[in-house]
Amino acid sequence: MGDALFIGRFRGFGMGRGSVALVFVALLAGPAAWAQGGPLTVGMIVTLSGPGAVIGTHARDGFALALKQRGGKLGGREVTFTVVDDELKPDTAVARARRLVEQDQAEFVVGPIFSNVLAAIFRPVTGSAILISPNAGSSIYAGKQCSPNFFVTSYENNQVHEVSGAVATERGYKRAFLMAPNYQAGRDAISGFKAKFKGEVVEEDFVPLTQLDFQADLAKIASLKPDVVYAFLPGGLGVNFVKQFHQSGLKLPVLSAFTVDETTLPAQKEAAVGFFGGSTWAPNMDNPANKAFVAAFEAEYKYVPGSYAAQAFDAASLIDSALTKTGGSTADKDKLRAALRAAEFTSLRGAFKFNTNGYPIQDFYLVQVAQRADGQFETQVRERVFHDYADNFAKECPIP
Repeated sequence: MGDALFIGRFRGFGMGRGSVALVFVALLAGPAAWAQGGPLTVGMIVTLSGPGAVIGTHARDGFALALKQRGGKLGGREVTFTVVDDELKPDTAVARARRLVEQDQAEFVVGPIFSNVLAAIFRPVTGSAILISPNAGSSIYAGKQCSPNFFVTSYENNQVHEVSGAVATERGYKRAFLMAPNYQAGRDAISGFKAKFKGEVVEEDFVPLTQLDFQADLAKIASLKPDVVYAFLPGGLGVNFVKQFHQSGLKLPVLSAFTVDETTLPAQKEAAVGFFGGSTWAPNMDNPANKAFVAAFEAEYKYVPGSYAAQAFDAASLIDSALTKTGGSTADKDKLRAALRAAEFTSLRGAFKFNTNGYPIQDFYLVQVAQRADGQFETQVRERVFHDYADNFAKECPIP
């Protein structure tokens, strides 16, 4: 086919084998064109079906917005952006991640949402590509099993839950009831809360990742009479828990992470107002980059962005900054990794830098659900809890 290039773009949804094509670039050129800086393939693997689909949708839309604002380019290079649905099934995720790196030749893979999926795809992706997680931040890969090809634009899982543990201690709560799904992120959540909580844990309630009825759990809370409830119940779990908690008449403070956020609030509405959470970001964060992002996102997608969208937008900005630094080249992997580690981009959350393990050092906040003047619901920053906070596992990472 010689050196001829044909480049086209379309926006829409493909039906083939769980993939979504948001930006498409067809390359009719030989390897020489790639060596000269031809189109770059970026794959995204997130959950787009089942109860967790709304979270993956936020991440997909956040990354796509960043790409659209850059004219379909990152670091000056045209981008093929292919999104696949992991269906929250580790086996499915492995097959689709392998297709991204082996068949589609993705040099960057962005994802996933859930930590059990991260565990499944980590080795298959990092063995030949750069994996950038816009959400899942398992403690497993922050320490001894860290990889120079793995970067996280969210946080180490324990940290965001440590916020609530610290707040519960500061507010004088003595007895806490803890709830989380029974998978890696849930275990990290409980561990994170306990690391900063100085009182008594009266119950660690691990629930199935698919649980939607919490009547038995609420009855247990009522019988144990804790001072505070801590709940990490993302997606559909959080929607049902908050509604059922509100209906139960329990009058207890609830601290959380992802139980109430922009993915669950459209369904929870007034029932969630006043609930607290831990986060690194909220839509009302007061800086120019974030104000522009929220306005553009709401104009483009007609809903309020959550942290998943912001973290994916930052992931795109990170890739853009690295490729700008390397002149668009990915040939020298050491230079590419160094450019990523430099993190020379303007994060929507303000201060952001990478630790040696590829996880961020950043601020963490207590946020609270509120209803805006336009009737929409969002989380809003109430106070900063940790400043320039590094995770506790980086010291075990052998990367210098």
